[in-house]
Amino acid sequence: MIKGKIVKVSGPLVVAEGLPGVKMYEVMRVGTPGLIGEVLELKRNRVSIQVYEETAGLGPGEPVVSTGGPLSVELAPGLISSIYDGIQRPLDKIREKAGNYITRGLYIPGIDREKRWKFKPLVKKGDKVISGDIIGEVQETTLITHKIMVPPEVEGEVVEIRKGEFKVEDTIARIRPSHSRSTVSLSMLQRWPVRQERPYKEKLPPTLPLYTGTRVIDTFFPITKGGTACIPGPFGSGKTVVLHQLAKWADADIIIYVGCGERGNEMCDVLMEMPRLKDPRTGEPLMKRTVLIANTSNMPVAAREASVYTGATIGEYFRDMGYKVAIMADSTSRWAEAMREMSGRLEEMPGEEGYPAYLAARVAGFYERSGRVICQGQDQREGSLSIIGAVSPPGGDLSDPVVQATLRMVKVFWSLEDKLAYQRHFPAINWLNSYSLYLDNIEEYLSKEVAKDYLQLRSEAMRILQEEASLEELVRLVGLEALSPEDRLILETAKSIREDFLHQHAFDPQDAYTGIKKQYRMLKVIIKLFRLSQELLKEDVEFSKLLKLKVKEKISRMKFIDEKEKEKFDLIEEEMTREIEEKRSSETKI
Repeated sequence: MIKGKIVKVSGPLVVAEGLPGVKMYEVMRVGTPGLIGEVLELKRNRVSIQVYEETAGLGPGEPVVSTGGPLSVELAPGLISSIYDGIQRPLDKIREKAGNYITRGLYIPGIDREKRWKFKPLVKKGDKVISGDIIGEVQETTLITHKIMVPPEVEGEVVEIRKGEFKVEDTIARIRPSHSRSTVSLSMLQRWPVRQERPYKEKLPPTLPLYTGTRVIDTFFPITKGGTACIPGPFGSGKTVVLHQLAKWADADIIIYVGCGERGNEMCDVLMEMPRLKDPRTGEPLMKRTVLIANTSNMPVAAREASVYTGATIGEYFRDMGYKVAIMADSTSRWAEAMREMSGRLEEMPGEEGYPAYLAARVAGFYERSGRVICQGQDQREGSLSIIGAVSPPGGDLSDPVVQATLRMVKVFWSLEDKLAYQRHFPAINWLNSYSLYLDNIEEYLSKEVAKDYLQLRSEAMRILQEEASLEELVRLVGLEALSPEDRLILETAKSIREDFLHQHAFDPQDAYTGIKKQYRMLKVIIKLFRLSQELLKEDVEFSKLLKLKVKEKISRMKFIDEKEKEKFDLIEEEMTREIEEKRSSETKI
């Protein structure tokens, strides 16, 4: 233990001296209250420390003590359903002990040391194990089986394995490494530095879609398991609402929701809603597969910088068990602002708009922790970690350095537009500006699992929406009546795609979540009507008669059809074909 003293306090930055031998990113205890801090800079005999708590009242001369290790996350049964702050302090336990406000210097372990878990061994004495092998499991919630793994860089022969109920720090197994007589004791608790990526065996290409139940995302701009996406948009465009929807309905086993600098009431909404909402696959409360990390806007700014790494480390831990994990980071702009503040206090050379020169490297380092991988171990299990980050550029300016650094790294861009939000079109994702670079990767999967013409329908729908955008200017100049019937059909079909397909009602039990096969059937109905109408126009049928088709009312309500009632789409298509034939035959008689 190395002990020094404070010589300067500048907000969350504390400068100390008399600490020979400390290392970068080492955790320190600062001042008489013992505030948690992390070494950011070493200069001659002085150490700059980023303090994760309020520094009011600290002064020169107070002690600074090294803990000897980096900022780490505790990994063990008990993570699921927990709500932590940015440095993994359990907020529910703090409230029980200290009331509604976090007492400075208060440290409560992220994992409960007293709770007993029923451990079921999966290996036996004499078995050979390597890093990442699963030696046993604990039923953490009704949805999640927590798999106890051999820590990285440990391998050898199992000389003892126990069964029963244990605390997380109790020894459950002993392993004798090769060429050694001594043994390594294993417990259910592991620690891992938050800034260090957990190892894996092999990274796989992103070829499996991550279904979200949101039609504009799944059909038009999909993300894959192990993929990355960003949602930039101005204030009021619905970034947090979209992330909440994805957290509720995404096709992932584990959700890590990181509220980085968000308003407290928004994190409260997540915490209140998750236990009430049911998982669409299991019917269990969504909180039973969720970890919340809340570093709200009224918490110390320095802890925002650690919160995204805390979330990434927990996500990697569950990924290594073979789970599909999704991280929602809201918002990385406030994470970058925390970096900018600390960089300014360190008197570093500022980059664009005052952000540190290493902003792009930090953003890249965070998103690079995503991926679909072959996990360590002998069983060749596969896990994935998807990262979706909201970005809040000032005034919705997409040239903001944080947006640009993010877009260089991610492969999916969902462009939120406040104009759509004000028109009550949700999700307010602009279909003309957004893109996904994963379409080619998942084409084979979608053709096999959904339908061969799925992406063809998607391309035709996008073409119609793009043509609508070019026709809108013409309509403003010459009026709707001056357009040809073919152009008016484009506008009418685009309106159907927007209102009947892209628009989604988050509070309707049928419309809040749409399975991928229902999405295909909905889009197929709209495009089929468009193609049949084109044929009628070629046969000189008046456009006004197409507007009077009775089936259009059923098309507008098909989003409310239950997922299991697929036969109703067949009935709509039959009625559509019948009406079109009636129009054709009546026109022929005339």
